[in-house]
Amino acid sequence: MVTRIENEGAFPHANYAFDNGVLSLPLAHVIENFNKHWVSELEISRNINWLGKWSRVDDVAKMLREEHPESFRKVLVKCRNGEKKEYFAFTKTVRLKKFGRKRLVIVHEVEDLTDKPRFLLASAIHWESSRIIETWNYRWSIEIFHEFSKQQTGLESAQLRNQDAVERHLRLNCVAQSILQRVPTFASTSEKIEFANGKITIGQKWRTIAREAFRSLLLRVSQFVKDGVGIDHMLEVLMPV
Repeated sequence: MVTRIENEGAFPHANYAFDNGVLSLPLAHVIENFNKHWVSELEISRNINWLGKWSRVDDVAKMLREEHPESFRKVLVKCRNGEKKEYFAFTKTVRLKKFGRKRLVIVHEVEDLTDKPRFLLASAIHWESSRIIETWNYRWSIEIFHEFSKQQTGLESAQLRNQDAVERHLRLNCVAQSILQRVPTFASTSEKIEFANGKITIGQKWRTIAREAFRSLLLRVSQFVKDGVGIDHMLEVLMPV
């Protein structure tokens, strides 16, 4: 997939972000061979070379929080919506088995470091922690895409037998998302759906699409009537056997 994306050249300046379930040595090599960088979340059980011995990354994080909390520096990261968010990060170039030297960032979202840390690994050892976190934040939009696809546009509704069918289904799902996102509608003011509270909901967008489809059907039937088309012919056109 990476090879295909890079050969098409559609995203020449984009790097890659993925979670620990995808991180693998072949994938890392392919991305790096295209002179791109990647950021991945790291499993808490992953061993890193720390002070000359192999230690679990979560044990290292615990030691830093307890003995050297000052090593976590406040950084401002630009989010996808343009706003800036505070993080508290420790970063260091470390060595991992097979992967070699990579940039590790241990990230907290609260100043007292009491929240669960996130471990990020980057192939770009010269990147600052803020850039690594910023790149990783783009990963979350994929989670939103998956959730929306499963709940709203039927990504998991089809059982397909071959790759071509899967690709077609995924593409149609993306088209459905685009239509749903762009459909013009208005916030409800009806007391019957007071839950909307003046906000545009996904349900209202679906209703707008359904009304438009039904309107097209009625216009077609109306034209049939004007043209004197019989009922049997109408059924054959609208619901072919």
